[in-house]
Amino acid sequence: MPMTTARWVMSKRCSPSQSSTGRTLHGVACRPRRLRGDTLAELTAVPEPSTTEPEQRIYYGYYLVVAALVAQFVSMGAGNYILGPFLEPMTEDLGWSRSEFTLARTIGQVVLAGCGVFIGAHVDRNGGRRLMLVGTAVLATSMVALSAIDVLWQWLLVYGIAASTGAAMTGNLVVNVTLSKWFVVLRGRAVGWASMGVSLAGVALTPLATAMIDAWGWRVAWRGLAVGALVLLVPAALVMRRAPEDHGLNPDGASAEQAAGEDGERARVDLAESLTAREALRTSAFYLLVVAFGMFVVTIGVMLLQTVPFMTDAGYDRSTASFMITLASVPALLSKPAWGFLMDRYPPNKLASLGAAVTGASMVILTSSVRAGFDQGAYLGFFLLGLGWGGLIPLQEVIWATFFGRRHLGAVRSAAMPFSLVIGAGAPLLASWYFDQVGNYDGAFYAVAAMNATAAVLLLFARRPTRTAPPPAEAPEVVAPAPS
Repeated sequence: MPMTTARWVMSKRCSPSQSSTGRTLHGVACRPRRLRGDTLAELTAVPEPSTTEPEQRIYYGYYLVVAALVAQFVSMGAGNYILGPFLEPMTEDLGWSRSEFTLARTIGQVVLAGCGVFIGAHVDRNGGRRLMLVGTAVLATSMVALSAIDVLWQWLLVYGIAASTGAAMTGNLVVNVTLSKWFVVLRGRAVGWASMGVSLAGVALTPLATAMIDAWGWRVAWRGLAVGALVLLVPAALVMRRAPEDHGLNPDGASAEQAAGEDGERARVDLAESLTAREALRTSAFYLLVVAFGMFVVTIGVMLLQTVPFMTDAGYDRSTASFMITLASVPALLSKPAWGFLMDRYPPNKLASLGAAVTGASMVILTSSVRAGFDQGAYLGFFLLGLGWGGLIPLQEVIWATFFGRRHLGAVRSAAMPFSLVIGAGAPLLASWYFDQVGNYDGAFYAVAAMNATAAVLLLFARRPTRTAPPPAEAPEVVAPAPS
C-alpha cells in the first residue's frame, strides 16, 4: 500500500525556537501531535534526513550506545548468565531435576518469541523508552518474587513467563533496533560497542552471582540482583529515543554537508529500499537467516546454563567452573569493537560464517579437553568460544538491518524472532534431558558444534534480497509551527 503524506502539528508546549520537528534532546522534549486518521504505515514512517545543520555537541546516538550497553548487560545477564550459578543450589534445595529447572528457560524463549511480535512494531512506532520502563518494573519485581518460590510451578511461572517478559521489554531487540535507526554508516561499530554489555554480564554477573549465592544463599542473591537491575535499567530507559530524524538529526550524526554526500546517500538508500515485514517474509534470505542464527544462538543458551554443572561434574570446583564463563566472556567483550569495525568494511554474512565456524570448533575442543582432564585445552576451547560468539549479536543485528533496511526493522525482527527462538528454545532443555538420561553432556555439546558448522555454511551463502516492487512513496512531511 503506498504511503500517504502524514501531517503533524505541534503540541502547545513546543516553542518555535526548537528544531523543525518540534523536539529537542538537550532541553524540553516535545513531540509532534498526530492528526486523526493517520495509518499504521504513517506512524512507522521516518522523516527524510535533515538538510540543515543541527546544533549539537555530541551526537545523541552515542548516548543511546551507552544506554544500550547497560540495558543488554542487565537483560541478557538476567536471561542467560546468572542461571548457571543458580542451577545446582536451587535443584538441590528444592529437589528438582536439571531438566525441570531448565524448562523455565525454554518457556522463557517461547515468551520472548511471543513478546517480540509486538515489541518490534512498537519500537518502530513509538520508540523504546516507555516499553523499557514497564519492562524494568516487571523484571525487578519478578526477581524479588523468585527469592520466595518453593515449588516448581512457581519457578516456571515467575521466571519462565514474568521475568522473561521483563527481559524481552528491556533487551537487545529494543535497543539494537533503535541503534540501527540512529546509525547506518557506523552501524557495525555502534552495535558492536553496545553489545559489549552482553559479554560484560559474563565477566561480572556470573562470578558475582556465584559469590552471592555461596555467601548468602540463592534467595538473598535473587533480591540483591533485583535491586541492581532496577538501579541500572531506569536511567538507560530514560535515554531511549525512536529515530534521529524525529529530532532534526541525521543518522551517524552527519552534518548537512555530509548528509548531502556519499554517506548521506547511503542512509537515504537504506531508508528508501527498506522492506516491510510482509515483503521480508516472501524472501528466501529471511528464512535462511532465521535458521542460521537460530542454530548459532543455541550455543549461548546451552553453554551459559550448562557450563557450571558440566565443569563440576568433571571434578572442577564451582569457582573454576564459573571462571570458564568469564574466560569466554573476556574475549567476547574485547572482540566486539573489532567485529563492529570489520562489519563496516567487509560483508557481514561472511564474518558471521567465520564466527559460527570458530564457535563450532571451540565446542569440540573444550568438550574433549574437559573429558580428558586437559586443562590447557579447556582454557583454549573457552577462549575460542568467546571469540566466536562475541560477534553473534552485533553480526546478527547488522545483517538484519543491512538486508532489510531500517524503516520497518523492528517489525521484520519481530517476524523473525518466533522462528529463530523456536529453534533455540529447546536446546538447553534437550541438553539437560540428555544429561538426565546419559549422565554427561558430551553428545549434546558435539551436536551443538555440528549446528554451528551448519550455520557457518548457510551464512556464507546468504545474500541481500532485492526489492521487486517500487519502494513506498516519499516519507511524511513534518510541519513546524509558524514563528509567532
